[in-house]
Amino acid sequence: MDQKDLKLSKKLISSYRNRLEKEILDRSIKLRMPQNKFEEIIKNNNELINLKKALDQLETESETQSKV
Repeated sequence: MDQKDLKLSKKLISSYRNRLEKEILDRSIKLRMPQNKFEEIIKNNNELINLKKALDQLETESETQSKV
């Protein structure tokens, strides 16, 4: 994967992660959940955890390629 592909992948994954977090936040507000509860949901959401891992992996790959 070249740097252009890495940047695009990071951008798309970040965008999706942000939309997912916003959706959780919006629904939590609509349900009048306490702030600490929806923060916990965001922190423990498996999909968000996997997205963070993917972003970390892309960042590592990007750093590795930039050193070469």
